[in-house]
Amino acid sequence: MITLNSFPSIFVPLVGLVFPAIAMASLSLYVQKNKIF
Repeated sequence: MITLNSFPSIFVPLVGLVFPAIAMASLSLYVQKNKIF
């Protein structure tokens, strides 16, 4: 069980890695769908 004290140390890197990955993936799909390049 994760205590509330150790939760930010796991949650912060997870958001820092997962959120940019989702943003880059959605951006690449958006560019492919609209054929900007």
